[in-house]
Amino acid sequence: MALTEQGAEFEAVLIVDRRDRAADGVVALTLRHPEGRELPAWRPGAHIDLLLPGGMTRQYSLCGDPADRRTYRIAVLRERASRGGSEYVHDQLAAGQRIAVRGPRNNFELVPADGYVFIAGGIGITPILPMTAAAERAGAAWRLFYGGRTRRGMAFLNELEPVSPNVCVVPQDENGLLDLAACLSGLTPDTLVYCCGPEPLLAAVESRCATAAPGRLHLERFAPRPAAGPAGDTAFEAVLRRAGLSVTVPPGMSVLQAAEDAGARVVYSCREGTCGTCETTVIEGLPDHRDSLLTEAERAAGDLMLICVSRSLSPRLVLDL
Repeated sequence: MALTEQGAEFEAVLIVDRRDRAADGVVALTLRHPEGRELPAWRPGAHIDLLLPGGMTRQYSLCGDPADRRTYRIAVLRERASRGGSEYVHDQLAAGQRIAVRGPRNNFELVPADGYVFIAGGIGITPILPMTAAAERAGAAWRLFYGGRTRRGMAFLNELEPVSPNVCVVPQDENGLLDLAACLSGLTPDTLVYCCGPEPLLAAVESRCATAAPGRLHLERFAPRPAAGPAGDTAFEAVLRRAGLSVTVPPGMSVLQAAEDAGARVVYSCREGTCGTCETTVIEGLPDHRDSLLTEAERAAGDLMLICVSRSLSPRLVLDL
């Protein structure tokens, strides 16, 4: 099956070329086109969607080599409280099987810099892994601090430990938690910080970088950040400019759901405000941002919103949709 463009997205049915045990509870999948065709290019930080049976869509970071245009590699952690996605990948998705894929998409771009500090917690190593390789190729100064519960559960150590002068591996059962004060000490003004992992780690890094210059800290969340409570939850009008529709969005409903109910075609994936698929341009109005993706600067600009979770602080929103 050929790659087909869906709006700004690509979809293809790929073959699971290999299944590898990346760590305890982590399976790595290598995907290829059944006819050996090249796949869309990607850069470190990108992810793809797996379109799983039963309407499940799950996002996984690409953790292979961007120069390899014939395959994609992802790694999937078996979640303790799986909603069905990781369970399916671990228990049913076999080598040789075909699976629908959408993307790649990148909300965690590696910005060119003279230096980097990478901080990964658990399966958060997946987007960071190709970033370290890119930093090395670019001749940038970089350090990686990689924490996990146990060494056996930390994926891709065999690929990281050969460059050990730049890598600090911290299994919690051996060394305790990552010492973030040490990780973030002595940063030069041109050093960027990239972090991916569980919410407590991200929140702690955010707190320590709270006074850093805008644009220094880059985070990626695999799950929504804890809700701070709705700033406004009254009904509002959403004008879908390109669709020529005006819909009322009642309390408790997303713009995405209201648009779908009105018959508008909307591309989306996570419905949690983390993947960026439904990012929409705001033409008029004041968004009530409830996502876990946009930066504070992007929120303040008010010209973009993730319509799967965010609402409106103004009575009327006009969207490029």
